[in-house]
Amino acid sequence: MKPRIALIAHDKKKDDMIALAAEYVDFLRGCTLSATGTTGGRLINELGLEVTRMHSGPVGGDLQIGAHLVNGEIDCVIFLRDPMTPQPHEPDINALVRACDVHNIPCATNVASAHLVLSQLQSTAD
Repeated sequence: MKPRIALIAHDKKKDDMIALAAEYVDFLRGCTLSATGTTGGRLINELGLEVTRMHSGPVGGDLQIGAHLVNGEIDCVIFLRDPMTPQPHEPDINALVRACDVHNIPCATNVASAHLVLSQLQSTAD
């Protein structure tokens, strides 16, 4: 089965997400991808990936991804968070990360942990 990966990045981390996805673009083309609004748009426009776009995070996109996760439709979350900028939807972010913990879903919240998760998924898919 194709890995089902959710990709989310705060505004100041979107360039990092594009760079990360570019490193794994061939692998990600073989995955089922979902993303919050702007991040998904950039992944589609800049890397040509096929991505199911949810709403933007601040208007419920994080919660939409959380619902898919709880329903068993997400295998891992790459959520590049900006720890230095307050987020108006912090409760939604916390709910998503908590859902990952409750349902034992890997959740990478920075580029270093994202590399580890994606490298492992890629090696098991080969």
